[in-house]
Amino acid sequence: MRRYSFLIAAMLVFALMTGIVAFRVLSGGGADQGRMQRPMVPVAAYSVAQFEFADIVEALGTARSRESVTVSARVSDTISVINFDSGQQVEAGDILIELTDTEEAAGLREARTTLREASRDLTRVNDLIARGVVPQQRQDEARAGVDRAQARVASIEAQLADRIVRAPFSGVVGLREVSLGELIRPGDPITTLDDISAIRLDFTVPERFLATIRPGMVIAATTNAYPDQVFLGTISQIDSRVDPIARAVIVRAEIDNPDGRILPGQLMVVEVRRDIRNSPAVPGSAVTRYLDESFVYVLEEEGETATVRQRTVELGLRSGDVVEVTAGLEPGEVIIAEGVHRVRDGMPVTIAARREYGSGGGGSASPAAVTRP
Repeated sequence: MRRYSFLIAAMLVFALMTGIVAFRVLSGGGADQGRMQRPMVPVAAYSVAQFEFADIVEALGTARSRESVTVSARVSDTISVINFDSGQQVEAGDILIELTDTEEAAGLREARTTLREASRDLTRVNDLIARGVVPQQRQDEARAGVDRAQARVASIEAQLADRIVRAPFSGVVGLREVSLGELIRPGDPITTLDDISAIRLDFTVPERFLATIRPGMVIAATTNAYPDQVFLGTISQIDSRVDPIARAVIVRAEIDNPDGRILPGQLMVVEVRRDIRNSPAVPGSAVTRYLDESFVYVLEEEGETATVRQRTVELGLRSGDVVEVTAGLEPGEVIIAEGVHRVRDGMPVTIAARREYGSGGGGSASPAAVTRP
């Protein structure tokens, strides 16, 4: 009997100790859980702004002068005068070179002397006819002599003019290809002359863009020589034929070039903007995707607290680090720009920072998305 009483007492003591330990564990664990409770997630907020977006057709083009010519002489002779230097700006009609004209100058003096004599003879004949001394036929012969002399003078003057090479239009001359005293022949290059006050930029686009490209549209062009500068121009002409092999059409644009920075022959990257519009945009880091849907987390702020709400959006073009939103968001709404992988729908968060990707509302500038042909 004593043995059973001892066992019962031992079991009661063990049960009591087990209960005390369990109570301490439970009470201690709850405290630790309270102490280990995670704080609200810090996030970066972004106020949705409007950006300019456009579909861009991108192509390669070659710069050409508004007017361009290789200067050469019409006759064969030696060069007696050179009036230009390489790279010089000249005006239309300026004399570039003069060829030796000794023989022609002598012939012109002779022709002018003959013309003066014929004119004096015609004057005498007219006086005699007035007095009735000579017949009318003599006057006709004298007048024909004057006409022949005038034609001879004009012919030699034209020959002399061919020995003076003038600039056909205003522009910049290229490298000088001749020297003083050199014998040149018709067609030999003397120099080049380019009017680069405006540049004609020719580029090709696929025929599928014919319906969207038209004269007057604005183009933006860049070149490796000036990587930080954008040259703006307008489309002036579209070729009347499509290349049947390349299935492309040549488009010509004109770019003002008052400082002469663009030179003929330069390769340029051309962008033709179409469907220009202002749309809400969000940073790419703010977008999450699941299957075919895209989401952003919109912040609902109440005092010092904020709650996130998941919202489905429709996206358009990407421009740099921002994405166009075509539906689901309005300018001015606040979303999470960073930290979206740490939040869930309905979770309270702390706004640690606010990001600015452009001035909100009113079409802030932004690089447009590119559609390459």
